[in-house]
Amino acid sequence: MTVTSVDKDVDRLTLTLIADFTAPVERVWRLWADPRLLERWWGPPGYPATFEEHDLTPGGEVRYFMTGPEGEKYGGWWRITSVAPPASLEFTDGFSGEDGRPDPEMPTTAVRMTLTERDGGTRMELRSVFDSREQMDRLAEMGMVEGLTASLGQMDAVLAG
Repeated sequence: MTVTSVDKDVDRLTLTLIADFTAPVERVWRLWADPRLLERWWGPPGYPATFEEHDLTPGGEVRYFMTGPEGEKYGGWWRITSVAPPASLEFTDGFSGEDGRPDPEMPTTAVRMTLTERDGGTRMELRSVFDSREQMDRLAEMGMVEGLTASLGQMDAVLAG
């Protein structure tokens, strides 16, 4: 499996996943930068993502939906705050309603993804910061940890293909 560690720090309101790859940093970066590659791993198995908008520039937006096994759709969005290819990407991550607009009733997280060269491959750190313990607990109950771990676990197959 790709993910080598998961750290949930309730005091700092963070969830950090570390994943190691045998591929170089530039190849792992493409999995984020190319929406067609991102579709192949973002979302847990059985919930493929479709990216309708993908603007990785500061202030840019990413909009997508995941389709469940019964055809149900779950929308999401990112608002890009910082991008430094091929080393890092920062964004606010949230949920969308059926109309594709951000759902104000759902929590958002601040996400920082960093890629560093390690042992001839790449280490990816994906850190989510929550606004409150309540939001952290709500997203954990919704399966965020398991979903992210399963999603990242699909990256190796995309890199191999």
